[in-house]
Amino acid sequence: MLDMKFLRENPELVRQNIRNKFQDAKLPLVDEVIALDAESRAVKTEADSLRANRNKVSKEIGALMAQGKKEEAMAAKAKVTEFSARLAECEALEADYAEKIRKIMLVIPNIIDPSVPIGRDDSENVEVQRYGEPRTPDFEIPYHTEIMERFDGIDLDAARSVAGNGFYYLMGDIARLHSAVIAYARDFMIDRGFTYCVPPFMIRSNVVTGVMSFAEMDAMMYKIEGEDLYLIGTSEHSMIGKYIDKIIEEETLPHTLTSYSPCFRKEKGAHGIEERGVYRIHQFEKQEMIVVCKPEDSPVWFDKLWQNTVDLFRSMEIPVRTLECCSGDLADLKVKSIDVEAWSPRQQKYFEVGSCSNLGDAQARRLKIRVNGQNGKYFAHTLNNTVVAPPRMLIAFLENHLQADGSVTIPEVLRPYMGGKDVLIPKH
Repeated sequence: MLDMKFLRENPELVRQNIRNKFQDAKLPLVDEVIALDAESRAVKTEADSLRANRNKVSKEIGALMAQGKKEEAMAAKAKVTEFSARLAECEALEADYAEKIRKIMLVIPNIIDPSVPIGRDDSENVEVQRYGEPRTPDFEIPYHTEIMERFDGIDLDAARSVAGNGFYYLMGDIARLHSAVIAYARDFMIDRGFTYCVPPFMIRSNVVTGVMSFAEMDAMMYKIEGEDLYLIGTSEHSMIGKYIDKIIEEETLPHTLTSYSPCFRKEKGAHGIEERGVYRIHQFEKQEMIVVCKPEDSPVWFDKLWQNTVDLFRSMEIPVRTLECCSGDLADLKVKSIDVEAWSPRQQKYFEVGSCSNLGDAQARRLKIRVNGQNGKYFAHTLNNTVVAPPRMLIAFLENHLQADGSVTIPEVLRPYMGGKDVLIPKH
């Protein structure tokens, strides 16, 4: 959410940012919120004047009574009553304007970083760099669920009977591999200085609206009926929510946390052949990382975060690339975002396995996360990034480590988490 003072002083910059995100329907909101802000400030000025006059006249009443000037005192009391009545009207107007302004400001997108490429959607994202040599095997690689089935490692039919489409049972070595990746990712991030955390898996609505846009919320979140609770779509939401209404001492920054959680997503509009299996699902587990830091430090932390994911995948011998998300592909709160994509030997293309985002002070402003610094209080910057989400990681892992005989090799870094195994042998 933008600062109202910033918008008031830079309306054309805000309009151009809206155009750059191809959200021209929001352009009228700039003039609308500026007009509301002007009315709000005028009412506030009147209210301040009324309070001052009321206080001044109230002090005069006692003196008038002491002097025996009863009629003048009664007239002063009537004036105080008049001031109070109008002040109550002004305070109600102030609250009304504040709510209207907040609703609009929640919809106006954050200012994107100047380095972000301008583009309409994810088809115009820009490749930054590749890491590792993409594998092109001389044998056919089956769809990932077929690989899992050779190990008796997945049961989609049973999950469909229990919970419907978009769910799965992982079994045996595949389930163990899933847990091994999560455990390795946890230790990988701890070794990089992050504090491990298991957060709440449900959050209240004020946290939801603090960490994401309404469009994201509608497309992702499951609401608990009859309660002010939502299932988290990613632990980032719960982790950033940890700081709601907090004042952080500057010398304690940065706060670097890595969290494990299950994630729940509606996945509205997910269709097509690549949505089969475990590519796009309603429930999965994930290791996440977040940073709360000083504004001037967030660009450096942004680069550190996505590099962590690249290094994790490369340590498991999976080729990846980084993509700079274009303006139209950025969610409204994001300043800048890098996607990490893993190589799929079956499809001979890369697919997304993680996303790193710098949100500037947007979440902090919504959630009132402030820093107590040497020169006063200011809003923190927040960043987040996927360490690993095993359902998609499993696809990349199985395809990149599948051998011609159907076995799957285990890279050295994962062997301690797999009971020392260096290869998985299929049952079929």
